[in-house]
Amino acid sequence: MKAPSFLATSRPHVAVGIGADRVTAVSVARGGGTAVVTAHASESLPEGAVQPVLNGPNIADRPAVVGALRSVFERLGQRPRRVALAVPDTIGKVSLLRFEKVPARADDLEQLIRFQVRKAAPFRIEDAQVAWCPGAPLPGGGREFVVIVTRRDVVREYEGVCEAAGAHAGTVDLASLNAINAVLASHGRPQGDWLLVHVTPHYATMAILRDGDLIFYRNRGEEADGNLAGLAHQTAMYYEDRLGGAGFAKVVLIGSAAARAGMESGDWLRRNLQERLRADVEVVRPDRVRFADRIAIDQALFDLYSPLIGLLQR
Repeated sequence: MKAPSFLATSRPHVAVGIGADRVTAVSVARGGGTAVVTAHASESLPEGAVQPVLNGPNIADRPAVVGALRSVFERLGQRPRRVALAVPDTIGKVSLLRFEKVPARADDLEQLIRFQVRKAAPFRIEDAQVAWCPGAPLPGGGREFVVIVTRRDVVREYEGVCEAAGAHAGTVDLASLNAINAVLASHGRPQGDWLLVHVTPHYATMAILRDGDLIFYRNRGEEADGNLAGLAHQTAMYYEDRLGGAGFAKVVLIGSAAARAGMESGDWLRRNLQERLRADVEVVRPDRVRFADRIAIDQALFDLYSPLIGLLQR
């Protein structure tokens, strides 16, 4: 799946992730159609420096975040002028909009999408950054669209941090949408229905794809009621009752090493998900991605870097 982008230009070779507790970066080299990870770095942030929320300021300690990103670039061994940027899922609202008839003109489609998302956005649509991409086709010529809405000033906060560190964020996307791309790059394109479970210490996201099209997306922050197993059960029930699901061909977990309340280990999480979803759960592992010689990476770091690797392979 090619995820929608807030702003897209030619492909950079460095991706940056800014999250609630750390800044991360990876660089890749491309040749012969294959991307190879050549360097990676991660720097923790002071508590509260970044507060990734949908409707409010996000960068609470800008000097700390800029300093962490500069440190990451130094450890990366380069100072990129352009980067791709992955931001937390919790700063955006993802919707799947169905149109039985799709306007032929791009301007008319944009107006229709903005009119529809205006109803659900918790802020003025005039203050929103709206991005979309085509989703699953519908009988009779209609189509679903995957739409992301964020506050424009919130996106600018993250872009501004990159600019202060000397890099222009030419592409900005939500982390989990690019975790999907990481799965496609490491596993190939799964056939039929498959589920991504992306877990971080601060939120969890579940996304269902059908033949490459996103047909379900749900994010739950750490403050929400219920646990990940409950979210998995709700997702499975919705999939069967509302999406005509006949069973997942694949369930892929990114974030098996994430520390969340109630989780004893990555294996515990995987087994619990298998029980709830009634399907085998695979973990995306470092050996599925090409790394340059002498680069060693463990599962916890790979969980952090997967959305960045996916972002660079769009």
